Amino acid sequence: MTLPAEPVALRGRTSELRTIDAVLAGAEPPGPSLLLRGDPGTGKTALLDAAAARATAAGARVLRAAGAPFETGIRFSALHQLLYATRDFAGRLPDDQRDALAHVLGRAGARETDPLVLSTAVLALVIEVAAGHPLLLVVDDAQWIDAASATVLGFLARRVAGTHARFLAAVRSGAGGVFDETRLPERTVGPLPARAAAALLDSHHPGLPGIVRRRLLHDAAGNPLALLELPASLTPRERSGQVALPAFLPLSDRLEAAFAAGLAGLPEPTRAMLLLAALDHDADVAMVRAAARPHADLRDLSAAKRAGLIRVVEGGRLEFRHPLVRAAVAQLATVDERRQAHVALARTLGPAVAATPAGCRGTAPERRARHLADAATGPDEVVARALDEVAQAAWTGGRGGRPRGGAAGAVTALVRASELSDRPGQRSRRLVEAAFLANVTGQLDRVPQLLNDAGQTTNTATGLVFATTAHLLTNGDGDVDAAHRLLVKALDDLDSMPGNGWDAYGLLYALLFVCVYSGRTEPWELLRAALTRFDPRAVTALQLCYDAYADPVGTADPSRHRLSTAFEDLSSDPAPWQFIPLAYAAVQLDALAGYRHLCHRIIDRERDGGIVTVVIAGLLMLSVDSIAHGQWDEAERLAEEALEIARADGYHLLEGQLRCRLALIKAYRGDTARARTLTDEVTRWAAPRGVGLTQALASQARAVAALGRRDYEDAYVQAGRIGPPGHPSFGVPGRWMVLDSVEAAVHIGHLDEARAHVDAARRAGLAGVSSRVALLTAGAAALAAPDDDAERCYTAALALPGADQWPFEQARIRLAYGEWLRRTRDTTAARLQLRDALESLERLGARPWADRARNELRAAGVATARSEPAAALTPQERQIATLAATGLTNKQIGERLFLSHRTVGAHLHRVFPKLGITSRAALAAALEAQVSG
Repeated sequence: MTLPAEPVALRGRTSELRTIDAVLAGAEPPGPSLLLRGDPGTGKTALLDAAAARATAAGARVLRAAGAPFETGIRFSALHQLLYATRDFAGRLPDDQRDALAHVLGRAGARETDPLVLSTAVLALVIEVAAGHPLLLVVDDAQWIDAASATVLGFLARRVAGTHARFLAAVRSGAGGVFDETRLPERTVGPLPARAAAALLDSHHPGLPGIVRRRLLHDAAGNPLALLELPASLTPRERSGQVALPAFLPLSDRLEAAFAAGLAGLPEPTRAMLLLAALDHDADVAMVRAAARPHADLRDLSAAKRAGLIRVVEGGRLEFRHPLVRAAVAQLATVDERRQAHVALARTLGPAVAATPAGCRGTAPERRARHLADAATGPDEVVARALDEVAQAAWTGGRGGRPRGGAAGAVTALVRASELSDRPGQRSRRLVEAAFLANVTGQLDRVPQLLNDAGQTTNTATGLVFATTAHLLTNGDGDVDAAHRLLVKALDDLDSMPGNGWDAYGLLYALLFVCVYSGRTEPWELLRAALTRFDPRAVTALQLCYDAYADPVGTADPSRHRLSTAFEDLSSDPAPWQFIPLAYAAVQLDALAGYRHLCHRIIDRERDGGIVTVVIAGLLMLSVDSIAHGQWDEAERLAEEALEIARADGYHLLEGQLRCRLALIKAYRGDTARARTLTDEVTRWAAPRGVGLTQALASQARAVAALGRRDYEDAYVQAGRIGPPGHPSFGVPGRWMVLDSVEAAVHIGHLDEARAHVDAARRAGLAGVSSRVALLTAGAAALAAPDDDAERCYTAALALPGADQWPFEQARIRLAYGEWLRRTRDTTAARLQLRDALESLERLGARPWADRARNELRAAGVATARSEPAAALTPQERQIATLAATGLTNKQIGERLFLSHRTVGAHLHRVFPKLGITSRAALAAALEAQVSG
């Protein structure tokens, strides 16, 4: 059959649809018949629907049947459903075949015949029906097809080759039945890929808070039915992120039917052991057996394994086939059954919580505390204190390692601890601590309610109340001025507060964010004063961050040494208030490259229910470092990933920073329109809130974009808004703008101002900050130098140690050197510098500067062609172009690649402008040039 040129797409199922297209076309493999196999809810029916739509669009007739449990005992019920619409065609068959079909088609008085005769008659009927139009036979839920029908359909599916008929069936994994014995070609329909799953969820349930969205994606595990139905089972407050999601997401009737299938038929002891495994994610066989005593029998657990509900993985741990099977087990249990199971698990994990040794290793104390909390029916301060320790470990790392669920799970633990508290003061303190952790774990919407529930019944958490409120103002609203005022008052009262990790470090951590993003001196002075009140060893990371921002020149060399030591001294599980300041300091000193592996490790640790601000800020810092080192594709990927999280979780302050970094990348690449759009969006948000760093970064991106389009007046204005290069900036990128400011000033004839910028940078000692700032400063000096000193300055700049670490800055200086050499008539030397600059700039993708280098080379007598990066063509476009270059027609190319000639033509229509050609004759040369480029 001829397929439509533009097939209907099914989200995330491109590969499966290609296989279905091959079946419809009768291509080998897989041939004219195919069995789709997959778990409930994976979208098998949707794929069959897509196949039917494609076949109908191609002019085929479609016959469908679907199995149902209540019809499994009715012989030939599925065959009747599939073929009843063709009963008129049966009259064209020979008498014996017509008589054999009579019973199947429901004719009164008809007798059942021999299976072989019947199967042959069905095949003859299908051939007759397909003679006029191509025919597609579709059978869904084949696991519930009655055995008699399944036998005939299996016979038919193995014999449609050479006819105009095609056969597609779908069957549930592990269901067994006749179709398991047909040996038809199979295609497993697995979970959706992560990106497709997220897109499906977002298309049907847009605007979910990040923490809710991540939980739904995790529990659905790529199952389309779960992605569509789980959100609807939540309450409005749960969907909005205002209250915590339950430990097990509630299942709709359809989801329960899909994921609880097989549970009802298990023996009671097996269901009891499954419940124990469901309530403890880290349960292993030994633990479940111990908790289920005295009636435990491993043979009972084997029944669940045979049913495909659970399996034993490395270390004996029990793993459910799907997260929602775990949820179904819990949902089908009664409240009392769950409570008794929690008690049994807590007993198995060790002695009473009060007797837990302080140095107990592993996660057993945390797991025991959670089980006792879930089993408690009234206030229990002993269990509440154990949950306190769980939360403390999430913030500080703890001696026993981080708890399951990370800091987000610790919020739930603290809220439960507040419910178990026997005194109002303890309840209030725990709710404040929960609010503090909610601030940094993507639960900003919960913070006001948690603080309100805490009330004013205790004074011990006053400092943390201020810190929590400051975090909320900074991260959510971007009101750094109001946050600063709150922290001033909180630190004034510090002497009256206990110096524990929650209050003291919480305040300092909140203040650090205000310092970094305000771009003003006052918060940094407040931090400096606050740090003097602590043991220096306890605040090393914060002190290093302060030094890198407040006095990068004076402390650069010792700070780099101390930074290296501090990173080396980090535990394998450092607290966020230790890691984030070190990462910020390293970026300020252009020194993060040596610690990227640590950043990735900590980001990965916090991704799953951890501290979201660490993930966003860590990705941001890595992106900034990648920009500096010329890895712009990686920088953009990191920033986009962080931006998606920040936007979903409502971290508007960090969102603004990320938009600025993306704008800078766009400016480097010459996409000035996008850079302007991004900076306009950010400035409208940041300016009224006084977020100085964001405004400065927006001006930096605008200045770079203006330089790229050679609007030096605008570049000069934008750079001037940030501040003079030699002026202390407390993190605002004035010192990074020295080359930009000087280049703009030189081109608009402000030589005296350009040289003043260079002198100011030299007096400030900026070159001592890092090899990158040294290169920027030296390049600026060469640009502003008089002609009789320019060559020496350019040569010195390019010879600086470490200059090749910063490819864009180095290429810009080389370009400026080549321009100067050509202007002074040293054409031969100019060509060498310009060629090197062009090569680097094209590799980076810095299109405006590469165009400048190309134009300068032409002026120097060297002909150049503008080349596209190799990535301009997609793999399929390159494959089509390569075949077209050999002289094949569109039809011949389509036959080789299983594409229509119109699709091939559409691809070539996109290829030509990408390669800068207008005919097929130029393809070979253009492809060769692109590869060599």
